[in-house]
Amino acid sequence: MDQSEDQILAEELAALGAVGGGSGRLVRVVAKLMRKNVHEIDLLVPLPFDDVVERVSTVLGKAGHAVETVPVGSGEDEETIRVVASGGVGGLNPVVVTARVLKADEDSSEVWLRAAAKEGLIRQRAGEKTAVRLAAQLSKATGADRAGG
Repeated sequence: MDQSEDQILAEELAALGAVGGGSGRLVRVVAKLMRKNVHEIDLLVPLPFDDVVERVSTVLGKAGHAVETVPVGSGEDEETIRVVASGGVGGLNPVVVTARVLKADEDSSEVWLRAAAKEGLIRQRAGEKTAVRLAAQLSKATGADRAGG
């Protein structure tokens, strides 16, 4: 998962650099060298699996645009949703957000939320702030309890 996160972030930063008149190729190379700010949060949701997948998809869909990735684990009891959201000052720092929904039993599910963003010279903690913000939105949408993170 880390390699594809890094690739997605490098591509998103390169696209922003190209829009700003810079060299997308140079930005892509530099982005691969930057450190990453990552934050993970676990949520326990008192809802059936299918309802949780639908609500997580809705919340993340409003937060960013979906990215095509190889599913980490999509199946009958597990679903992975990945988007690129905006973070940092002015929303100009792309953040890769991955949510893995796991079926705990018939009436409850677990959500593992991970947000990762590249850090420049000025630490913005975009990954951490985005994870906390989206976890709060998911808790409100699902009635989840925070299990850790």
